[in-house]
Amino acid sequence: MTTSTDTSYINNSDVAGRFRVLADRFASVLDTAPPSAWGAPSPCDGWTARDVVGHVIESQRDFFARHDIDLGGMPDLDDPAAAWHAHASVVEERLDDPAVGSKAFDGHFGPTTVGDTILSFYGFDLVAHRWDVATAVGVDLRFTDDELEFMETAADGFGAALYSDGVCKSGVEAPAGSDRQTRLLARLGRTS
Repeated sequence: MTTSTDTSYINNSDVAGRFRVLADRFASVLDTAPPSAWGAPSPCDGWTARDVVGHVIESQRDFFARHDIDLGGMPDLDDPAAAWHAHASVVEERLDDPAVGSKAFDGHFGPTTVGDTILSFYGFDLVAHRWDVATAVGVDLRFTDDELEFMETAADGFGAALYSDGVCKSGVEAPAGSDRQTRLLARLGRTS
């Protein structure tokens, strides 16, 4: 599977619209997974493909809850793709309210907003974990140049925090002559 060349998640100033593109790209991988693939091991140590989807949903829900934004009940992970669609729909609905995206707080890297954080940190998570799920379910996913740029820039900005507990494991050395995606994945502690 090759990702689309749509770069509206980068170029669109609308937080909900940008999240929607990221969410739809994540969903495009989940929607291709056969039910038997959800128990397959992912590149994330100790996690199955289902666990990765659960992590993405739960971490976003936790983020919104910490900022007093109610997303309702947790979707049932028996069908991870359906759970993601239900979760993403509620997130998009909340982000359609400009007051949600512009809600300010002091983040790990200083003053920020809910919208900036959901697009930067959690957007990074969506792109990286899209590859993890694709790999677990046997899909060859290639990032676009814009996605590679987005991920490299985000990783640069995270600095040492990239390797904090719960973010990425330590980087690994990419084989000599590796392409850009392989080098990025190695930086994120993944081998392709």
